[in-house]
This record gives sequence, structure tokens and C-alpha cells, in this order.
Amino acid sequence: MKGLELSERFYLEYGVPMIKEQFSHVENLLAIGLIGSGSECFGYDDKISTDHDFEPGFCIFIPDEEIFDRRTEFLLERAYAKLPKEFMGYKRNMLNPVGGNRHGVIRISQFIKEKTGTSIANMTCYDWLHISEQSILEVTNGKLFCDNYGELTTIREKLSYMPEDIRLKKLAGNLLVMCQSGQYNFERCMQRKETGSAQLALFEFVKSTMNVIFLLNKKYIPYYKWSFKALRSLKVLSNLSNDLEYLISSENNDTESAKKQKIIEKICMQILTELEIQSLSKDESKVLEAHAYTVNNKISSPEIRNFHILTAI
Repeated sequence: MKGLELSERFYLEYGVPMIKEQFSHVENLLAIGLIGSGSECFGYDDKISTDHDFEPGFCIFIPDEEIFDRRTEFLLERAYAKLPKEFMGYKRNMLNPVGGNRHGVIRISQFIKEKTGTSIANMTCYDWLHISEQSILEVTNGKLFCDNYGELTTIREKLSYMPEDIRLKKLAGNLLVMCQSGQYNFERCMQRKETGSAQLALFEFVKSTMNVIFLLNKKYIPYYKWSFKALRSLKVLSNLSNDLEYLISSENNDTESAKKQKIIEKICMQILTELEIQSLSKDESKVLEAHAYTVNNKISSPEIRNFHILTAI
């Protein structure tokens, strides 16, 4: 069973009665669901995932102290801890008294600051440039079973995707790295018989290409171990997943080098075609560097546009 389904069933069977019987007076202030860290929050969990941090549990999100007092928070935490220790064959994890739990009672403001480093009200362009997309995904993933107060839903909607100028800055920087690593440095490293450096160039090329593909799909890229899985589900350019995987999983030798160079150019041409389709660049050059600067010049904010092109990398 998927963790998200397990969590919702546990909530419906035990969480709902507990809240209605003991906390009906604050039920209107609660948001309940399963979001945050863990493969189950992304729907990527499998049998291997059950070896750690996998349990029938859920998150109870509450607003700040001026709205939801600390004593009620404590009582809610205690009631949650008393829920059955096993459900549908899965044991619950012990709550950590010093924090760090993925489930249980969580202040919304603390949760957002932990993930983004700031509050949603104070997020600046600098924050958007440097917050990892994985962190934002951990705010917007999973499922809210209910949100009676509405604050968390509003935050999730605001973070559903990055501002356009930030997307363009990231896109420009990753296009430039694609050019440097794939169209230029990989072949030069192989000519020098620097196969280790050539492999690093391929890693940089594949990583940047995947970032570009997610940006062209207007989707956040997840934690690296889930990136290929997520890539295969995208609408645009998901067909490149096998080629990208081949580049970093095959040997580096003279025969493979020529083949890989052709794959790199094929990938770059498909990226260029998509840039044109999305009216992001109509430059006729086959070198990605030119298109990187074209995309950067489309940024509406002079401040963000004039940042170094690799600022968001």
C-alpha cells in the first residue's frame, strides 16, 4: 500500500474521531494531511521505502500561538501520540521529544521557515533564486485531507510555481552549463584522454539538461534520486530520459565518445526546438550559449536580468 493512502485511512479511522471528540472547539483551525519529506509524500514510495520513516501517521498543522495556544497544542500532541501504535500491519514511529518529526502537530510558520528559510510573506527574489526546488516541493507535495483554516492551502497555492523571471534566470544559467559541459568540454576532455573529467562533464550536462526540461515544463525538479522517475512523467521532452541515462551509465572510450557526442547534439537540438516553440529564443545558432543570453534578456526585472547569468545555478 502507498504511504499516502495508508496515512489517509489512519486519519479517517482514528484521527477524525479523536479530533471530533476532544478538539471540536479548535477543529476550524486545523489543516490535516501528509506533506513534506519522504518518498510517500511524492507518491514515489515502494517496498524498499518501508525500511525507514514509513508509518501510518499524518500531519496536524496549526497556526501561530496568538491563534492556537501552546496548551492546546500540547494536548493535541499527547492525543496524537496515544493513537494506535500499529495499523494495517505497519507500526508507528516513536515521536521525538526534541522535534524533527515528519508527522504529528506542526506549526505552519515553523514548517514553512524550515523548508524555505523564510516566511512566505517575506520571500524576495533573492530567496527564490537560492531556495532549492526540492524544499518548495516539500511544502506543495502530498495531500491535505482537510484545511479548515485555509492558511496552508493559500501558502501552497502561492508556492505552486516560481515567478517567471526566476524561471528564466534558472533556464538561462542551465542552458549555458549545458553548452560548456556538453557541447564544448566533454569532447575536449576525451581528446586529452581525461576520461574522469569527461565523465564529470557528462554529469554536469545531464544535470543541467534535466533542470532545463523541468523548467520548460514549469515543474519543480525533485531530489536527485527521484529526478529520472519524475522526468519520465513530464509532458515535454520526457523522451530524452533514456539518452540522458545512457550518457552517465555507459563507458567512456573512443567508440562511445563519438556516439555520446551525437547524443549530446541530438538532445541540444530538441531543447532548441522547444525553446522556439515556447517563444523563448529564435536565435539561429546551434550553440546553446547564444540562446542562454537570449533567454536571460527576456527577464523583465532589470535587477534580476543583470545578475550574473549563473546566479541561479
